[in-house]
Parts: sequence; structure tokens; C-alpha cells
Amino acid sequence: MASDPWQGHNFAALFSILVAGAATVLGLTVYLCSRFTRQARRRYTPFAVWRDVSLVTAAVALALYLWGCLHVLFLEDQEQAEECERQRPEETPTLVGRRGDFIPLRLVCEASDGRDYSIVIPGYINPTVAILLLLALACALTSALLRHKQLTTTRKKG
Repeated sequence: MASDPWQGHNFAALFSILVAGAATVLGLTVYLCSRFTRQARRRYTPFAVWRDVSLVTAAVALALYLWGCLHVLFLEDQEQAEECERQRPEETPTLVGRRGDFIPLRLVCEASDGRDYSIVIPGYINPTVAILLLLALACALTSALLRHKQLTTTRKKG
């Protein structure tokens, strides 16, 4: 129910993210492992290396995000409420709700004074995922620029 102040993360969405994410990480891992075959290594070009580095960083970011999701999945509602109470700062008055956010990934306890605080999900997950995704983007752009340069050079020769 959307008006429930104690809702946390939607289980169906969380489970779907975990299943789809795990399949994606597995697929990326299989693909990246295939890049280590002798035949694939012979065809390596600079743009392919940057592309694969981009895929590795994206896969690690996704795996880390899924690790954070698992922290939420295995904690039942009552345990989440207990954790909210256990980690409540001293100056924080009564708790009035709990919500789950997927971006950034967090489980937030809401207090009556309007302040909130995050629990359960390790603090390193969101910053590390953000840095890894920025790195993946930079590597993908480098790969695209190198590929464009290679194609442009090939067309001029041909």
C-alpha cells in the first residue's frame, strides 16, 4: 500500500532486480571470460580492451548493488523496524515511518522531526557503485572514440 509509512522496499521489485541483475552479471562474466581465449586475445584492439574494461567495471558495480539488495532481502519487516530503533540517534524523537529507495539503494528510517537516517545497507555500496559507473562510462567513451578513430583511419586508407 503506497500510503503505508512503514513500507520499506517492494518485495516484487527487489526480487526482480536480484534475478535480472544476477542473470546480467552471469552473462557479462561468461562473455568476459570468453575474451581470454587465445583466438580472442589475438584480435584484441585498443578499443576492445577499453570496451571490456568498461564491461568489467559495470559488472562489478552491478554485483555490488545486488550485494546491497541482498542485505534488504533477508531482513524481515520486524527486523527492519528493530534495526531502525537500534540505530536511532539519541537526539532523534519518535520514528514515524520507513521507506526503501532503489536509487540510491537505501533503507531509510523516518523520524517525527523530519530527519531520516539510513540503515542495513553498508555505507560503502552507493559511493562505490557511483564511482564504478562513472569509470565504466569513461572507459566506454574512450572505446567509442578509439573505434571511431580506427574506422576513420581505415576509410581514408581504403
